[in-house]
Amino acid sequence: MKTEKDLGIVFSSYMKVETQCKEAYCTEASRMLGLINHVIRYQNPTVLVNLYKSLVRPHLEYCSVVWNKGHNFTRMSIQHRFTRLFPDLRDLPYEERLRRLGLWSLEEMHNRADLNKLFKMVKGLTAVLWTSFSTVSRTVQREDTTGS
Repeated sequence: MKTEKDLGIVFSSYMKVETQCKEAYCTEASRMLGLINHVIRYQNPTVLVNLYKSLVRPHLEYCSVVWNKGHNFTRMSIQHRFTRLFPDLRDLPYEERLRRLGLWSLEEMHNRADLNKLFKMVKGLTAVLWTSFSTVSRTVQREDTTGS
């Protein structure tokens, strides 16, 4: 597959958005996490979590509505790397580290993005209309009151 990058956007010969998404969450998120790890010497969890939420997580959430579940391992490994920056949390299971740091799992982030997109569609806040995916049934099913 041949790819070209122009103005920060990656185009593939198949014109799939997956290439652009993978570039964003793989390369950029990993780069930002490395920056936090190497530059910030004050290892206060609150400071690091805020930096993670503002510098790394937006890259992980990029294209989240069209994420391919097959690439969740790559995204999870970036978040996993972040949770291991804290020496006192390293021996804990991943889910417990997320809970203690107040972070969502990738599945929770994905569900949240889906719900946000759905809300915008229903409220008409996006170019994609809700009616193009579903119709609302106006019929009411009535219970049989004849006793049969």
